[in-house]
Amino acid sequence: MLEEKIIEKRKKLNESIEKNTNYDMTYKLSVELDDLISQFYKKKEKKKKKEKKEKRKVLYMV
Repeated sequence: MLEEKIIEKRKKLNESIEKNTNYDMTYKLSVELDDLISQFYKKKEKKKKKEKKEKRKVLYMV
């Protein structure tokens, strides 16, 4: 879901740049895209940490 939002926002940003839309709108889209990308990486990092914890639990149980 988040990946789809990123793709859509990137399309809008690219269209805005190509059409020379006013700077404020292009900037707003850019900031929104940055925010979505940041959320994506935070989510990915959180998942990675969780998997690492689960891996440790399995190792200790053996």
